[in-house]
Amino acid sequence: MLRTALRNVLAHKARLVMTVLAVCLGVAFVCGTLVFADSSAAAHRAAASRNFADIAVTVSPKAPPPGTAVNEHADVLDDTLVRKLAGIPGVAAVRPAADGVATLNASDGSPLRADKAWAHPAAAYVPGKDGKDSRYPLVKGRAPANGGELAVDSGTAAAGRFRIGDTVTLATDGPVMTKRLVGIVTTKDTRVTAGGTLALFDMATAQRLFSTPGHYTGIDLSAAPGTDQVALSARVTAVLPADRAEATSGSAQAAQQATNVDMRTRGFEKLPMIFAGVSLFIGSFLIVNTFTMLVTQRTREIALLRAIGATRRQVVRSVLWEALLVGLVASAAGFVLGLGIASVLPGILGTSGDPLPNGPLVIGPRSVVAALGVGVGVTVLAAWLPSRKAAKVAPVEAMRAAGQPPTAGRSRVRAVAGLALLALGAGRLITLTGAKDASEENLQNAMLGCAVLVVAMIVLAPLLAAPVIRLTGRLTRRFEVVGHLARENALRDPRRTAATASALMISTALVAGLAVLGNSTSQALDHQAAAGLGADYVIGTRGNMNGVDPAAAQRVAATPGVRTATAVADSTLFIGGSVREISGVDPATVKDVMKLDLTSGSLADLRPGRIALSGTVAREHGVRAGDEVNARIGRNQEFAKYTVAAVYKDNPVAHDVLGARTEVQRNSYMPDSVQRILVRTADGAASGNTEDRLRTAVGNNPLLKVQDRKEIVREAAGTMGDLLTLMYGLLAIGVVIASLGIVNTLAMSVTERTREIGALRAIGMDRAGIRRMIRLESVTVAAFGTLLGLAGGLFSAWAVGSLANGAMEGYSLAMPWGTLLLVCLASLAIGAVAAAVPARRAAALSPLEAVAEA
Repeated sequence: MLRTALRNVLAHKARLVMTVLAVCLGVAFVCGTLVFADSSAAAHRAAASRNFADIAVTVSPKAPPPGTAVNEHADVLDDTLVRKLAGIPGVAAVRPAADGVATLNASDGSPLRADKAWAHPAAAYVPGKDGKDSRYPLVKGRAPANGGELAVDSGTAAAGRFRIGDTVTLATDGPVMTKRLVGIVTTKDTRVTAGGTLALFDMATAQRLFSTPGHYTGIDLSAAPGTDQVALSARVTAVLPADRAEATSGSAQAAQQATNVDMRTRGFEKLPMIFAGVSLFIGSFLIVNTFTMLVTQRTREIALLRAIGATRRQVVRSVLWEALLVGLVASAAGFVLGLGIASVLPGILGTSGDPLPNGPLVIGPRSVVAALGVGVGVTVLAAWLPSRKAAKVAPVEAMRAAGQPPTAGRSRVRAVAGLALLALGAGRLITLTGAKDASEENLQNAMLGCAVLVVAMIVLAPLLAAPVIRLTGRLTRRFEVVGHLARENALRDPRRTAATASALMISTALVAGLAVLGNSTSQALDHQAAAGLGADYVIGTRGNMNGVDPAAAQRVAATPGVRTATAVADSTLFIGGSVREISGVDPATVKDVMKLDLTSGSLADLRPGRIALSGTVAREHGVRAGDEVNARIGRNQEFAKYTVAAVYKDNPVAHDVLGARTEVQRNSYMPDSVQRILVRTADGAASGNTEDRLRTAVGNNPLLKVQDRKEIVREAAGTMGDLLTLMYGLLAIGVVIASLGIVNTLAMSVTERTREIGALRAIGMDRAGIRRMIRLESVTVAAFGTLLGLAGGLFSAWAVGSLANGAMEGYSLAMPWGTLLLVCLASLAIGAVAAAVPARRAAALSPLEAVAEA
């Protein structure tokens, strides 16, 4: 039977190539992702090891206990401790460090990679006896020597377009500073090589910025040759004040930094793995369909094998051996293609501003096992049902010319099972529409309901094929006899038609559902970001900056083209056992920068001792304008009576509560700063010149962001870009695999209908008519799959959207009609293109040879 399976593979290699391609795609994504993950992790570890290669032990201050000053423990790292550590046996060198974070502006004044607060290390340049810092080798210029000078790494210099002698604008945790660039260095710090920046100062400046004069943030020790790091770490720990400082080995630091950076970039693996799962799931239908058709075409052959003594078990093994051979070929091809994917992924993903460290491909055992397990496992599992069908072929089948249609009993069983699954899946989703709660449990139930619904559609598809295709077949009437024949050919074997359309159905359902959810969520986020905002610009903070100097609001107000500039102090309000956000505003100007819809009271009465509540907070505490509530603001430890001056409809810009800025700012945790500046221009519109003037007014501080309404909306909807990437990626996978399925089915169908096509040619149908018939049949199948997919996807999006409605204010179902129309047209185009080769092959048949074929 093994020889029989091998002979069948060789005999039908052209028909099985589509199956190999479908499995190959899934295996390639799986293996490529795993190899990429292993290679990326190894590269991060190697880069971190190189960065800490000369560090045996690092001494750092312990976190202070609650109630202790933050810098109290940092003061233990001073020159006295440096000298003590230098005298420990086994210590070759001591390098004190003053490290922190600094965000730079590029040469054009825009913040340089300001969205990556974790990847902006700043440090002191510490020259050794030779005048050079081995941690940061100079490649151009010299080291910074005073508070007005700066050095950066070559990557930062290239990204910011800096040259030696340029003035660089930067900020650490507050006001903007300017330094003259005097040197460019190289670094092995993985935070920088993963897309960050590096700023180096002289030691005195670094201490003033990140510690206190004469004190350090850490002390690095190098070990003498032959010294054990563990033993050295123990000796260092023995001389440290146990409650104020601790020692960490360099290898532990390298491992931790590699882990941190790897976690930051780990999200790159998710998208390819999702594509792999979808391609394998959709490809399994192609495999089932291919082996089912092969079994049907080989009915006589299998019957003869049974007649000469082959058992059912041997027939099953024959088909599974055939699937195993196909799976092995697909796994091998997919593994090779996966290596190609893994090699190009770093370059593709690196274009996002997160370059990955270079390193060789790491082919671990899990990648090889995954290739064989996924490719062979999916293929053999998908071929199991056709193998059982083959085993049931009786010897008498050899006397029949073709496979028999399914019995009415089987159809009834399919209908009952499909309807039961449909009721279960749809019922679960409908139940969730009243939940309006995007909890983890509800999301899991929604995913389960969608999965059951998809299975139900797959089970019912053969029963739905006839009515749906007869409905859509009306569109082919204008093609007269050719259109009628195409429709009847699609109806000839509903199970085959359904199996062929299933791949397109699943991909269409995924894309349609994601498109509706993505469009609806995007519009809700747009509404949240801009609703209630009367200002044309919002100046806020980013990174590790917690506030804006109130004097900046005065400079902004004096900027040409600005009508109103209102500073907003954000803090917390403790009220009735809950914590709410309170925005301190100027009652005289708040109406000009916020669109507040008052339901009662007046903001004119807003002053110290009086607050305005959002509708949600007012309902929660059962109060209205004129009532009093007990509350306290920020760091104020005493509760006081506050009169409710007004109640307004929920407003994301105003937050939960409004108060007088003087009172909120006085009691906030940062009384010397505000958190936002809302700007209304004289002409009520945003422009590039106005934005540039506003940036100048706040000193071009890279820790401050100046955003107009469009930028606020774009930032709020940033995750939608990933969703759209996923959506179009899934569509592309569905297109490829669905095309392979249609090509395979039509090619095998043409082989089955050789005599029929010859008869049509003999009675006068020309080659163009044959080609048109095959194309129309393909388009009919594609339309069937598209309609089912749209129905399932839109229903699921409606049901799942109710959960988002409870978690996201302003969410409502918004149909992306343009995208849905594009999906429909793309699906029909798939059907037409996929039929090209089978149609050409059918038209090339000789009428006499076709009719004469046995």
